[in-house]
Amino acid sequence: MNRDEIKQTYSMKEILNRYGLVPNRSGFIKCPFHIGDHSPSMKIYKDSFYCFGCGENGDIFSFVEKMDNLTFKEAYLSLGGEYKKEANKFSSMRKIQKAKMQRKRKEEKLKKIADRRAELSLFIEFYKIVQLRSEPFSDDWCMAVNKLVNLWGEYDYLEEEGERIGLSGNG
Repeated sequence: MNRDEIKQTYSMKEILNRYGLVPNRSGFIKCPFHIGDHSPSMKIYKDSFYCFGCGENGDIFSFVEKMDNLTFKEAYLSLGGEYKKEANKFSSMRKIQKAKMQRKRKEEKLKKIADRRAELSLFIEFYKIVQLRSEPFSDDWCMAVNKLVNLWGEYDYLEEEGERIGLSGNG
């Protein structure tokens, strides 16, 4: 694979996952390149990073270089790069196609999860209203409370599932 194919295959979050690093909801992590980073100062973008504390920045290759103390060539090879002339070789094209299909399936799963969570949000709001308008411990109130417990459980499960799929490379 060449440099562009590798960048299409791996996202920055997938590279972070290799090192056990998980960005917070704002897309920040504690910078692994400077000592004493007590709060997240490195912003993670789709295909790059920037540390507001020490100024380190770059793409997936420079991140792997810095984390593993490698040269660019070594980082490139560790991510599946090849220096052989294989522009149109079938196996190379197949790898690219497979990575694209995996990414598409992952995006479809994440969209289904997001759609279901939006639907659950509506149900949660509905049953909150039913609970508020019902006499405490009446049949309607108990039904609303039970429904809310189940809906919140599914909502939380889908959030965790979406985060897991988002971090794993194979969805």
